[in-house]
Amino acid sequence: MRHHKVVSMIGGFVLAAGALLTAPPAGAQAPYDTPPPEFTSDWHDPVTAAPPVARPDAPSCEVTLAEAQFRDFTPYKGSYAPPKECGTRWNKVVLRLEGKVKGRQYDRLGHLTLGGVEIFRTSTPQPSPDGITWSVEKDVTRYRDTLSRPQPVEMLIGNVVNETYTGILDVRVTLTFYAARGKVKPAADTPDRVLPLDSTSLTTPRNTERLLAEVYATGSGGGCEEYWYLTVPDAAPYSCKATDGPYREVQISVDGRLAGIAAPFPTVWTGGWSNPFLWYVTPGPRAFDVQPIVYDLTPFAALLNDGRAHRIEVSVVGVPAGQTGWSTPTNILLWQDEGRAVVTGALDRHEETAPRNSSVYTAGTENRLDTEGGHRLTVAGHLNTSHGRVDTTVTRTLAHTSAHRWAEGENPDALTARWTDDETVTVGRTSTRTHRTYTMDGETTVGADDRLRTVLSLGDRARTDVVRGGERLSWTRLDHGYTGDATYTTGVPRDQRHAVGTTSERYRLLGSDGCYDRSVKTAQGTITEDRLRC
Repeated sequence: MRHHKVVSMIGGFVLAAGALLTAPPAGAQAPYDTPPPEFTSDWHDPVTAAPPVARPDAPSCEVTLAEAQFRDFTPYKGSYAPPKECGTRWNKVVLRLEGKVKGRQYDRLGHLTLGGVEIFRTSTPQPSPDGITWSVEKDVTRYRDTLSRPQPVEMLIGNVVNETYTGILDVRVTLTFYAARGKVKPAADTPDRVLPLDSTSLTTPRNTERLLAEVYATGSGGGCEEYWYLTVPDAAPYSCKATDGPYREVQISVDGRLAGIAAPFPTVWTGGWSNPFLWYVTPGPRAFDVQPIVYDLTPFAALLNDGRAHRIEVSVVGVPAGQTGWSTPTNILLWQDEGRAVVTGALDRHEETAPRNSSVYTAGTENRLDTEGGHRLTVAGHLNTSHGRVDTTVTRTLAHTSAHRWAEGENPDALTARWTDDETVTVGRTSTRTHRTYTMDGETTVGADDRLRTVLSLGDRARTDVVRGGERLSWTRLDHGYTGDATYTTGVPRDQRHAVGTTSERYRLLGSDGCYDRSVKTAQGTITEDRLRC
């Protein structure tokens, strides 16, 4: 993608954990803005088709969590205290980021921690000369334990401001608490405790009966791991190298034993694929709300309940030895048995296949790298709880295929890739089956007139079924797709690029709880369609 020359510098828990704050239309809308013939010095603020966070009809109160202007790599540091006005029991807690920036700036990666627990990871849009504003919301109710007491706050969006890159990131983050009415029991997916994995050592409460790990894994930092899906083995003549090619797998281990595997999401930041004009209005899936990978470690709970410190480690398979570029902050989410001081049990089964990772390079007028990879892991354990024996089995199967094609000078440069991450968690007689599919299909070319064109499609899809005794209890289907086509003149001042570009995004979430279906289309920085079908 000629990404080494003109790209940017950065770089499961809930299907729709957060979204850009844009009001969905009341119904099907006709195009409400006539696009200019090319991009101007101003364009529409960022918009996404993803649903806003649902808010309960309940009394609420707001706390400012962070407020800063990021112009370098100095973190914001502050303090947090839960709001007295909303009591100590909450139906929901919603985080909202509001940002504004103008001038010229790359996309930047940011994070926010509370008491060492990372509760939000994001990236930023690239601004117009005249300036943009954007907002992102996220449901952070699952961090109720952390939010229930005073905590130190730290936020960082690393930035560089100088005579060329003038954009200062002006950001405010708030939490809105919705008070619970009556005797409201915390939702089943809200843990009793949340522990940041700030080292490799972890000691859990001895009555832990459910254990999850969430990892905010991102390949970023400006090097080739920002584009890990394009890397090639050393033998192939391409600018981004990785010894074993583009296959990546995020693993978590307990005392040196593999405990969980996952496919990382191929996030494209807002300068990605050498073409910021693809992302000025419509960011790629998950770009502004980086969702953590979630692992169910309950089969290991009995081993961890012995009162001793245990070693929990996260690693990314495929990253060349000694090379940086991945960030993997991790939280441990715990549910405790109120009826037992100590929960005993055992790890009963641990089976894995040999990992597959094959990259075949074929030289020619069009160079080609074909990659296939995959892995399967099954772990099972039981716990003797106050409400009886509970057996938990977790099976996860990963697969990756990709075809990377490029010519002399990496022009053109194309990739077609697919990742699947299938997971089944069975607790007693109830199974939750999730099938995740991520897709990427794109090409960048530079013509004789130095016109760079990128055509790209991205997909984020998931299918989840909860089944007990052969009966389906609930289901969801997520289909989040993006397509874009943008062209501009390279090697000239910004006002001479004569850029054009169209994008289309559709977010569909169907299930036993209802339907959401919204599409947004843009042309030359204006919105030409915003349609709500459900």
